[in-house]
Amino acid sequence: MAAMVSSPTIHRLKITLQDLKPPIWRRLEVSSTTSLAALHHHIQVAFMWFDCHLHEYDIGGVRYGADDAGGWGEPPVDDAAVTLLDVAPAASSFTYVYDFGDSWVHTIEVEAIEAMVNGVGYPRCTAGRRAAPPEDVGGTWGYAEFVKAVTTPSHPDHAEQVEWLGRDDFDPEHVSLDAINEALRM
Repeated sequence: MAAMVSSPTIHRLKITLQDLKPPIWRRLEVSSTTSLAALHHHIQVAFMWFDCHLHEYDIGGVRYGADDAGGWGEPPVDDAAVTLLDVAPAASSFTYVYDFGDSWVHTIEVEAIEAMVNGVGYPRCTAGRRAAPPEDVGGTWGYAEFVKAVTTPSHPDHAEQVEWLGRDDFDPEHVSLDAINEALRM
């Protein structure tokens, strides 16, 4: 009797930045065999960040990440050695923190685990809301102040913030799924 071969699956994840109103989130579909290290890369792309800072996951009280060799306590479990199949069943949730200074805390919800669809490229971003905060903007408080300054030409810090950003067309309500998916394909 032949062994049953299960179909490859994807994890559909909703990734929401905590402590921001209205919320900023992305929905990603990734192979279930994606390592947590690779998921970190996909999240960086989905939020248009540059992977300039440390990150860490907390899943069921276990810390996963890359060892910074800084001697700051027990190192996390290597996130390159763990896949979503290993630690993230359907209907579970966990946290991901990026940039321990700005402390961008994300809630990651496993919305579903489904069969891969032939002809669909994974990973992909299927939905999202609002522009992500720029890298190094200063956490949730800094982002709120940044949005006020950059979207209000009469704001005293408007010119400085536009110069810091390097462009004057920041729209906090806009997310480009096309740009995210193009970057995910690279």
